[in-house]
Amino acid sequence: MARPRHLSPGAETVLSRSEWHELAPAGDRVGEIVTLSDASGRSFRGRVKELAGDRVRLFIFEALGGPAESGLELTLLQALPDKERMELIIQKATELGADVIVPFHSRRSIRLAEREQKQKKAHRWPAIALAAARQCRRERVPLVAPVTDLEGAIGWAEACEAKVALWEKEPARSLRETLQGTKPPGSAALLVGPEGGLEESEVERLEQAGFTIASLGRRVLRTETAAIAGLTILQYAWGDLGRS
Repeated sequence: MARPRHLSPGAETVLSRSEWHELAPAGDRVGEIVTLSDASGRSFRGRVKELAGDRVRLFIFEALGGPAESGLELTLLQALPDKERMELIIQKATELGADVIVPFHSRRSIRLAEREQKQKKAHRWPAIALAAARQCRRERVPLVAPVTDLEGAIGWAEACEAKVALWEKEPARSLRETLQGTKPPGSAALLVGPEGGLEESEVERLEQAGFTIASLGRRVLRTETAAIAGLTILQYAWGDLGRS
């Protein structure tokens, strides 16, 4: 879908209804304040002035700067959790700058069929990523890949320059030690195991595939906490977190 070519404060722009619903949060009221982006990726705030047929006219009153994107292309490989934790992980991974989110089932994770019997929410995952991207003013909406297995997840990480898998039983290497003194890569993959942890055979397979195995410390974290903590650390060390 084409974005408005150029927006600037003090000017008006007219969008079709389809553009409006893609670019801005839901809402059809004159006077509503919205955030939207133009073709250059810059974000602006505008006020709805008129709703007429299939057209929406807005007055742009504030420029918000460039797109909120990191220079680090980040892929999250997430073992399927139970309950509603995947929705939380997708939301927070989007806020933390993930570009691709790959749910996968491992030997100790819940299966999608089990999860869907209880919740039937996997179809909502792309919408959750879209809403989170809008909320944090990202230009790119993360791709939420179809659920796969461990081999499929490894395939998604194949082109990444750096690959890290979190494992609570890693005795010798913390994630902080892993990152110390390293040159920031252009792309990285982070693999997070299920609530019951990865099996040793799975860890061996990841090492064969070029993953560095690291831990987040002595405490055993829930899988959603590990995902959020791991992404935060990678963005701080290699990406744009904490930088203006």
